[in-house]
Amino acid sequence: MSQAAAKTSIQVIERMMDIVEVLAQHAEPLNLKKLSSETGLHTSTTHRILSVLVDHRVVDRVEPGRYRLGIRLLELGHLVRARIDLRSEAMPVMQALHSELHETVNLSVRQGDEMVYVERLVSDRQAMRVAHLIGARAPLHVTAVGKIFLLEDGPELCRQYALRTQLPGLTRNTLRDLASLSRELEKIRKTGFAFDNEEAEPGVSCVGAGIRDDEGRLVAGLSLSAPSNRLNRAWGPQLKESADAISRAIGWSPQRPA
Repeated sequence: MSQAAAKTSIQVIERMMDIVEVLAQHAEPLNLKKLSSETGLHTSTTHRILSVLVDHRVVDRVEPGRYRLGIRLLELGHLVRARIDLRSEAMPVMQALHSELHETVNLSVRQGDEMVYVERLVSDRQAMRVAHLIGARAPLHVTAVGKIFLLEDGPELCRQYALRTQLPGLTRNTLRDLASLSRELEKIRKTGFAFDNEEAEPGVSCVGAGIRDDEGRLVAGLSLSAPSNRLNRAWGPQLKESADAISRAIGWSPQRPA
């Protein structure tokens, strides 16, 4: 292909993307004149490109002369979401956090009334010990990330959780009543990150933050575990920034309300 032909092909692709972007900015179907005006393309050029996009179902012609984004984009979107691996997207962020702080970094997901640990990088300090292994479970109210999920549930579902589980205590620091738990959740609401103050295991504390998907749903959590005398509460904002980085990697946009 000659340089001129290659340049023309790239220009066509850019114009196609301009049309798709304009359609994405409008909830209602647009007519040819509006599309041509907003893209700055000649009407005949816009029409030719639209015909190709319609043939490939990237754009739908909902009625003569009116267009919207096509079903093929939805199909492709589902494929992209299905192929995103939370673990693989989280691992570079977890490794960076581990390399800097030299403490145990955990990735966990919710299953019912429990958090399940699905990935971890263990501290390289000999004094570190955390009982939870990959695949291990812990009640929501005793873990930092679990509290974030309870906050996300809202007061009524949190109350139901407390009634259903009776808030079992794993240590003397476990929050055993709904009033104490609610006060703790209010602190989390203000900061965006949570602490486990030796509530799951004596001598071990944790700081955690939530991970959201492309629809803003809370889908997982990132946490740091350390002996209580080593855990620095100033790690909270840094941990949240790391969790947000994973969220962005799986499609979350900070502009979209959580």
